[in-house]
Amino acid sequence: MTETVADQVVAQLRAAGVRRIYGIVGDSLNPVVDAVRRTGGSAKGGIDWIHVRHEESAAFAAGAEAQLTGELAACAGSCGPGNLHLINGLYDANRSGAPVIAIASHIPTAQIGESYFQETHPDRIFNECSVYSELISTPTQSPRVVNSAIRHAVAEPGVAVVTLPGDIADEPVAAGAPRYVSVRTGILTPPVEVVQQLADAINAVDRVALFVGAGITGEHDAVVALAELIGAPIGHSLRGKEHIQFDNPFDVGMTGLLGYGAAAAGMEDAQLLLMLGTDFPYDQFLPEVTTAQVDRDASVIGRRTSVDLPVHGDVGATLRALLPLVQRKKSRRFLDKTLKRHDELMNKAVGAYTRKVEKLKPIHPEYAASVLDQVAADDAVFAADTGMCNVWSARYINPLGSRRLLGSFLHGSMANALPQAIGAQLADRGRQVISMSGDGGLSMLLGEMLTVAMYDLPLNVVVFNNSTLGMVKLEMLVDKLPDFGVDVPAVDYAGIARAMGWHSIRVDDPKKLEAAFRQALAHPGPALVDVITDPMALSLPPKITSAQIFGFATAMSRIVLNGGAGEAVSMARSNLRNLPR
Repeated sequence: MTETVADQVVAQLRAAGVRRIYGIVGDSLNPVVDAVRRTGGSAKGGIDWIHVRHEESAAFAAGAEAQLTGELAACAGSCGPGNLHLINGLYDANRSGAPVIAIASHIPTAQIGESYFQETHPDRIFNECSVYSELISTPTQSPRVVNSAIRHAVAEPGVAVVTLPGDIADEPVAAGAPRYVSVRTGILTPPVEVVQQLADAINAVDRVALFVGAGITGEHDAVVALAELIGAPIGHSLRGKEHIQFDNPFDVGMTGLLGYGAAAAGMEDAQLLLMLGTDFPYDQFLPEVTTAQVDRDASVIGRRTSVDLPVHGDVGATLRALLPLVQRKKSRRFLDKTLKRHDELMNKAVGAYTRKVEKLKPIHPEYAASVLDQVAADDAVFAADTGMCNVWSARYINPLGSRRLLGSFLHGSMANALPQAIGAQLADRGRQVISMSGDGGLSMLLGEMLTVAMYDLPLNVVVFNNSTLGMVKLEMLVDKLPDFGVDVPAVDYAGIARAMGWHSIRVDDPKKLEAAFRQALAHPGPALVDVITDPMALSLPPKITSAQIFGFATAMSRIVLNGGAGEAVSMARSNLRNLPR
């Protein structure tokens, strides 16, 4: 059989380490799908085709696999609507720095530009959510474009999109493909004089606070060593949580809208804020203090807050050069004060919902998350939906240094958890994977439960079922608006899961939570626990402004005046204990 362009593309993906392609078959994509079929699948050293129910899920799953493994992952969509569905998941993958290659098949080349059936222009549409996007116009061009796409996706890292017309994919190969050999990236060390400036800045003040993000990956011990030397509390972003919170006596939590603990207060009281490997987007939570920022991407330095000392370099290399130059601080007063404040907040606010609530109904979502943290495996992968599930995972799931936490942390999309969990589980069938799904997020891509059942994945879904869009409810109340359009009728997700072939349990009694979780986690196939949670339980940030309080109070007044006194009282009862004090 004559080798086609599609065969060559698939061979190039195999050479670059791609093990599976997530997508939905169809018309212009058929030559690529058939080429995948002829590889024999992973059992014969080839590529598996993973049939999802929505292309958005394909991109989310590929992005999750790439984030967990650090290797290139792939997804595909047919012409027009098929590949357009990829875009939301690709935005998330690209913003997360996940090495993903997307094959966007296209209409026949002779019809491009003629308003043909299903015509779009993927090579233009995907520009904003990719590090590389190119149209293959001839068989001769194809191998070099695919090679460039792979190189860009791995090097940036990010999303590379190859637009491939179906007729070109079916033509014979016309040029050889460049041999793929992976590139080992180097370590970026800042100039000696800049490191000395940073050391001088640290030595010149009494109070230094560290704020770290995902850019410290693999450098936990170096960050903790610096904190110990200079008596600095360590706050972190949501993406930084899994890399620094564990085995860290200097941890003071997270700031931002989902934050908890004393991170915000610690940064505000510091004389010098040292930002390590973070591009934290919420500038309103960054204090106006002298700031130094270390990052290997010079373009992000200073774009969130004014930076007095920019340091261009890898965090690890910078810290190893810095530590010998830093003087040990004798006073631990600032650190001790911040740690004490953190302990008080964690016990009084964050811990308020996890004690003496075994008899309270509806179930407090914080309690459910806390129990889940206790029974989950030490190396579990958690994928959390955007919204309240992000809050509960951030506050109650302990990373332990061996767990992984996935979410749409930079793109903030709904419905990310289940498809990300699919990608994580396919990357490692032997590892425990848990999707912390909101009922809103789960219902949006509910069809992917069929994907899980089809492949008999041992995947666990915990549904925080409160019949409302809780984060949006809070946003409305803070903006002085009574909540509207956020509530939905109660849905029995356990019943739906059972009909799809899942093991499922519906829990409305907090005393039965632990047993339900353990039973689900021990099940060898798909398992879902439908937890009926308090719809009035809202997330309150660690730093509450007078404007937020005014907005919340104004909205409560409007609810009461509109006849919702009972709702207002219920909401107050559910949240008063969670006010930071």
